[in-house]
Amino acid sequence: MISRRNIRIKVMQCLYAAESESVLPTESKSLKLLRSYLDQTAELFAFCIYFLTEIARYAETDSKIRSSKHLPSYEDLHVNIKMAGNTLLWKIIETSSFQTIVKKNHFSDKLNTDLIRKIYTTLVETELYKSYINEESRDKKSEKELLSFIFTDLMMANEEVIDYLEEHFLQWDDDSEMIYQMVLNYLSKPNAYEFSDIVGPEKTNYAITLLKTALDKKEYTLEMIKPKLKNWDPDRIAALDMILLRMGICEFLYFETIPTKVTINEYIDLAKSYSTKQSGQFVNGILDSIHKDLQAEGSIKKVEFKKQS
Repeated sequence: MISRRNIRIKVMQCLYAAESESVLPTESKSLKLLRSYLDQTAELFAFCIYFLTEIARYAETDSKIRSSKHLPSYEDLHVNIKMAGNTLLWKIIETSSFQTIVKKNHFSDKLNTDLIRKIYTTLVETELYKSYINEESRDKKSEKELLSFIFTDLMMANEEVIDYLEEHFLQWDDDSEMIYQMVLNYLSKPNAYEFSDIVGPEKTNYAITLLKTALDKKEYTLEMIKPKLKNWDPDRIAALDMILLRMGICEFLYFETIPTKVTINEYIDLAKSYSTKQSGQFVNGILDSIHKDLQAEGSIKKVEFKKQS
C-alpha cells in the first residue's frame, strides 16, 4: 500500500500548487489535484507489474518469431516457453482489476517492445532462468523467485528502464522507492492488493483530511509559526518550508494516532529532500519549539499505540 510519507509528499505538492496560484484556490480544486496524484501512483504501480508480465510472456513471442524463420534451426523450433505459463504470472494477468487498469490506461500503447525483448534476451542467459526451465515441476517459490529476479535485477537495475519510467511517469522520482517495495510485496502476497484501490480507505482518508485541514487551518497555524521566526531571515525562508510546518502542526493537533516524534522526523526528512540545504535544521527547530509549547498547554492529545493495537 502507498506509504504515509508519499501521501505527505502529494499533499505538500497540492498545497504548493495552491500557494503558487494568483487567485485563492478552492478546496475542491485542491482535492481533485490530490486524487489525480494518487491515481498516477496507482497507474505507475500497475504499469511496473504490467511491464514485468510482458517480459515473462515474451517467451511465447520469441518462440513464434524463431519458428517462423525461413529455415528455423532445431533450437528455433524448441524454444522453452515454461516461463510464459508461470502460475504467479497468470494469477496476476487474470485479476480483473489488473485487466481493467491495463485497458483503461492503454498500457499496450506505452510499452517499449524493444526494451522488453532486450531484457528477455538478457534473462535467458542467466543461470537462474536456465535452472528454472530445466526443472520440470512448478512450485510457488521458484515461480515467485523468477519474477522477483526479473523485476529487481533486470528491470530496476536497467538504466534504460529507469529512463523510460522517468519519461512516462512524472512522479517516478517521488514514488520509485515505494513502488519498488510495493511490487515485491505484491509478488509475495498478490491477494493483498486491489489495483482499483491501492491507497485503501484509511490512507485515502488521511490524505484528504491532511489536505483539507492544512487549507482550513492555514491562518491558525501561521499564527503559531510567525513568533518563532525571529532568528530567521524571512527572505531566506522557503515557501515549501512554511507548508511543511503547517502540515506538521496539523498532525500535532488533529491526528491523534500519529506520534509527534514521527511527525517531526518525517517533516525534517521531507525538508531535506525537497527544500533547501538549511531547511532540515529550520523545520526541526521550529516544529520542536511549537511542539513544546503545545505540550505545555496540554493541546496535544495522542492515542497510545499500545491501545490502538
